[in-house]
Amino acid sequence: MTTTEPPVTSARRRGVAVARTRHASTRVLAVLARSVAIFVPVFLVATFVTFALRSLSGLSPARIQLGEDATPEAIARIESQWGLDKPFLTQYGDWFSGVLHGELGSSWVNGADISTLIGLGLGVSLSVATFALVIGVVVGFVLGTVAALRRTTAIDRAITGFVTVISVMPAFVVGIVLVAVLAVGFGLFPSAGYIPAEQGVGPWLAHITLPALALSFDVIADVARQLRSSLIGAYQENYVTGAVVRGLSPRRIFFGHVLRNGLGPTLATLGQKFPALVGASVVTEWIFGLQGFGRFANDSAQAGDVPAVQGVLVVSIALVVSFNLIINLVLARVMPASQRGV
Repeated sequence: MTTTEPPVTSARRRGVAVARTRHASTRVLAVLARSVAIFVPVFLVATFVTFALRSLSGLSPARIQLGEDATPEAIARIESQWGLDKPFLTQYGDWFSGVLHGELGSSWVNGADISTLIGLGLGVSLSVATFALVIGVVVGFVLGTVAALRRTTAIDRAITGFVTVISVMPAFVVGIVLVAVLAVGFGLFPSAGYIPAEQGVGPWLAHITLPALALSFDVIADVARQLRSSLIGAYQENYVTGAVVRGLSPRRIFFGHVLRNGLGPTLATLGQKFPALVGASVVTEWIFGLQGFGRFANDSAQAGDVPAVQGVLVVSIALVVSFNLIINLVLARVMPASQRGV
């Protein structure tokens, strides 16, 4: 009996591990299927509304290229060249087919490829937004966790006060202060400009640090407040009381039960934050002299370049859908309760 018991026990453990892995994979696949079933119709409707904006705007490439004094014949000729004389649904079908192939059309202003123009600006904005998100998540996670573990103490009140202050500080104000103090005053960082990572990681980080810091304050505040509230709520759940009764250590209770179940609302918040960081950084990009995605969107809108604006909206929609899909998958893997509601 003693010679056969260990192999049986080992096989049983392997079987349990395999069953858990299959269950987790099934849960993730179910969440993926539900998310795709939701996001695909959302993307279709959003792109249709986006394309319809051109017809509603009344703008025309002929007006931009020829001016307000253009003759009807000249306008008709230019619009025919751009395919605007076709039926609306035909135009939408051609445009959407191009979108699926990564082709967003050409600019009405200079005829440049919009996908290329957006790619140049998006690389800058994604670099800054990703770094801002990393800073916001790390600092906000630390502050929120410490505040929850030291709730009702002076440390909790100090963190809450600090988070409240930075949450009301506009990014452009923070950016100006950072430039004045860290760039001009101490000379620690460049005050403006951008260098791609291909030309050196060090210079690249140096140029995106200040704008990322300026954008990270709002993320820090949201993550810290949401995580603190979620962790305090998780500590009041029955499963934590049961873990204490069973004699589990505070560290095991926190990492195995409280943190895992308290991450859900915070991750859901991040699902909305990252696309917002990419698209809502126009003023920050102006302050730091960055030719990013937000600045390109602003310039295109002011110029009346409808295809460029449509391309910006499509990319923004894709970012929102993709990042929320990732967040849902992470929730399904990390948070057990997420399989019921995501």
